[in-house]
Amino acid sequence: MKKITTSLGAWGLILGLLLWTNFAHAQGTATLRGTVADSLSGQPLAGVSVGLDGQPGGTATDALGNFKLSGIAAGTYTLRVGALGYGAQALPLPLAAGETRRVAVRLASAVLRLSEVTVSQPRDPNQSLAAISHIDQLLRPVNSAQDLLRLVPGLFIAQHAGGGKAEQIFLRGFDVDHGTDFAVSIDGLPVNMVSHAHGQGYADFHFVIPETVEQLKVYKGPYTARFGDFATAGAGEFLTKTRLEHSQVKLELGQFDTRRALVMLDLLGPSRHVLSKRPESAYVAAEYYFTNSYFDAAQHFKRFNGIAKYTGQLSDKTSLTLLGSHFTSNWDASGQIPDRGIREGIISRFGSIDNSEGGRTSRTNASAILTTALPHDAVLRQQAYYSKYDFSLFSNFTFFLRDPVNGDEINQTDDRHILGYTATYDQDAQLGSRNLHTTLGVGTRNDFSHLNLFHAAKRQILDTTTTGRLYERNLNAYLDETLTLTDRLTVNAAVRADVFTFDFRGLLADTAQVLQPLRGRVTHALVSPKLNLYYQLSQGVQLFARSGFGFHSNDARAVVRDANAPVLPRALGYEVGSTFKPAPSLVVNAALWSLHLQDELVYVGDDGQTESTGPTQRYGLDLAARYQLTQRLFLDLDVNYNHGRQIDAPAGANYIPLAPTFTSIGGITYKQPNGFSASLRYRGIDSRPANDNGSITARGYFLLDAVASYTRRRFQVGATAENLLNVKWNQAQFATETRLRTEPMGTSVDELHFTPGTPFYAKLNVSVFF
Repeated sequence: MKKITTSLGAWGLILGLLLWTNFAHAQGTATLRGTVADSLSGQPLAGVSVGLDGQPGGTATDALGNFKLSGIAAGTYTLRVGALGYGAQALPLPLAAGETRRVAVRLASAVLRLSEVTVSQPRDPNQSLAAISHIDQLLRPVNSAQDLLRLVPGLFIAQHAGGGKAEQIFLRGFDVDHGTDFAVSIDGLPVNMVSHAHGQGYADFHFVIPETVEQLKVYKGPYTARFGDFATAGAGEFLTKTRLEHSQVKLELGQFDTRRALVMLDLLGPSRHVLSKRPESAYVAAEYYFTNSYFDAAQHFKRFNGIAKYTGQLSDKTSLTLLGSHFTSNWDASGQIPDRGIREGIISRFGSIDNSEGGRTSRTNASAILTTALPHDAVLRQQAYYSKYDFSLFSNFTFFLRDPVNGDEINQTDDRHILGYTATYDQDAQLGSRNLHTTLGVGTRNDFSHLNLFHAAKRQILDTTTTGRLYERNLNAYLDETLTLTDRLTVNAAVRADVFTFDFRGLLADTAQVLQPLRGRVTHALVSPKLNLYYQLSQGVQLFARSGFGFHSNDARAVVRDANAPVLPRALGYEVGSTFKPAPSLVVNAALWSLHLQDELVYVGDDGQTESTGPTQRYGLDLAARYQLTQRLFLDLDVNYNHGRQIDAPAGANYIPLAPTFTSIGGITYKQPNGFSASLRYRGIDSRPANDNGSITARGYFLLDAVASYTRRRFQVGATAENLLNVKWNQAQFATETRLRTEPMGTSVDELHFTPGTPFYAKLNVSVFF
């Protein structure tokens, strides 16, 4: 007992000495606190890098634009403040011993200069592609929600139905389908749909007006704790603008009866207020789009988007963001066509086997975000959101294989309500002389849906395959710690826990097409740890090594139907790489990565069920480079190599269907100070196996696009040309077993089916600013 008491006394003495030393050190040092805001709107800026010349480390502003630097020896310093898209500031700053100094910094937007771009992100080190993404947003032309997704380096998309459906996504050797392995969000609203009528993770991004998007954050791999379901290949966070620089009216006219109208109105301006006398902004935007597209059968595609957003500071410690949006679209589609249909002269390249395909969809969103500063340098961010979603799609993938009389058309419907809440508690603290940033997050998402799968003919319902009520709930929590171990080495360690409840009550047709009850409730939990290391070799070179577990969920109907079905298959990813500047105006990001999936799931829409292909393994190399050749000329290049195989399948039959091996995107952009800009861009993807054994090939392509615009203070005119060389290329491609009406009963052909890509397409636009 005496020995224990002596030991405790010794440890108490040591702890007391450490506390006294830190206290004495603090008494003789200075503390710097401050805020950083946008010079025009006065709105606080989050994630701004802040540091003192000659002092190790640094920090970044929190969600309310606040920062703190402590333990600073007395003296005169230069405070450096910088953020992507803003001009850096260097402020001389004398600090006295024991002083707590407060400063307010205002940053103004600046012309892009790659020589000023930094390679590290102190607030969010996992966002290693931040510099690349910011450059792309300023240089790459964005004309549609599809172009927004293409801003993710290495991401390719393919459209199935002329713009009506969510895009098919390819990233890091994945055929992500419509979003099974890539998580997408906009202003904190999840885009991916769980247990969707058409496909697991279905991410329809068309409810976003591209001109309203201000920022994109890209995260590749399952390394970031705040992303859960579907974030295996990666995640993309899109943020809309907090304010408009000016109001705008825009008109577009293009080939194939294409037209688009956009209105964006600033509601407050610099002097008007609604809820407080502090900085506030509010705007509304609306978009209407119509096209008949390039298919033989007119597509009659119509889309309307509307959004209203308010952002304001209610007090020095509280900000509020309110958002509401509505989207609706309907269209006709020509579907995927068989190679033999063109070869035998049955249809043209832009024809259709069943021209009654098509659908309609709508989504209404409401969101409120309250951000509050708490004691001890902490910030609490809370968001509540609601979405009402409707979807109805008519498709015919197999033509007359199953029903030789009426055909195999199906109708998938989804009538859904989503309720969600997330909260994050962020705190900056000192662990000795080192900075420790802690994030604790909790959240829930609840989906209530009525799902149906019908057999149809020419959009007339014939019989029911599946019908029922879905309830799916996700409860999650995570702890994320970022510690600056040394002046150069930063460790990010995190753990995430998810609990899913799958509940489906309905009917399922058996082999005799008799409806049988399908009911069940399954609860499953999963813990996903992450560990990431970042080493600042020099001011222009950051090295990283990342690892983490992720997952994608299965469809609730599959989980309820089969007790042995995989519920939350794990993904294990790891990578090493660097973001570096070999020259002042050249920014490069490179990563060598690997990803293992416990079970690759493929949703079979015809039957409303999920197929398991077993475990898979992928590895690859990502390279992204951005170079400012002159003050006006910019080059960009993305090159991605991927290799993937099914692990349990025999050699020669272990290909992952449609997984790309090589993709590349690049371009050259010219920007003049007088407002003229032009860009010539290419995108290319290789041919790859469309089935397990490689006997059917999905064909690669290489395309050239061009865009030009001339912008003045009051107006802008522009032109866009897609597929300059008028290449015959395939967008969505699948190996499918089908039977045409003219073919003998009981026969079928397994071959490539595809949606033809856009031929040469030109459009003009004009905008007026006021």
